[in-house]
Amino acid sequence: MTPVISLQQITKVYGAGETEVQALRGIDLTVNRGDYLAIMGASGSGKSTLMNIIGALDIASSGHYELDGINIDSLDESALSIVRNRKIGFIFQSFNLIPRTTALANVELPLLYRGVGRRERTTRATAALGAVGLADRTHHEPNELSGGQQQRVAVARALVAEPSLLLADEPTGNLDSRSTSDVLDLMDQMHAQGRTIVMITHEDSVAARADRIITLIDGLISSDHRTTR
Repeated sequence: MTPVISLQQITKVYGAGETEVQALRGIDLTVNRGDYLAIMGASGSGKSTLMNIIGALDIASSGHYELDGINIDSLDESALSIVRNRKIGFIFQSFNLIPRTTALANVELPLLYRGVGRRERTTRATAALGAVGLADRTHHEPNELSGGQQQRVAVARALVAEPSLLLADEPTGNLDSRSTSDVLDLMDQMHAQGRTIVMITHEDSVAARADRIITLIDGLISSDHRTTR
């Protein structure tokens, strides 16, 4: 089976000369289909840089990256945009919902970019909102929803295009404890259905919900272990 993520000796360097910063120093990482991985590390450890590379939002300085069998290294920005839309569902700390736009329209957005027709978009987005428990909030705008509900809309948007990978960046960072539990329970459900999830977090209790945790220090993987949950 082809891994969803295959990173080989990934480095990332910013700047040059005296201002050069080595954010990643040679990352080897394989994530198989159905894995639930948490990436941890202190500020400056390289975890955000690694997330951007995994998400095809940035390109490594050296090394090799395959996402679901696609060689990412040589793609231009237009091709990367297509890969992001078709292969990755993003869940952000700040939700990144479009204001003054309904939950349904927000969830439809990845399908709109794919050129999916209106009727199919609506059907699939409605089903995705139902799957995250928001069937009764379809026509509510973000400012009419709680933080936890907004993040559920973001999860529905990430799922609606059936991506190979769910990439969650501090998905509970702006949520209270109850909403955090609800969103993590939802991600557990997605994982149980076979979804591949990579989550960036600085919270031990959040990372513990994953099956596997890697920790970065100074741009290198310092530990990689399975959890016992």
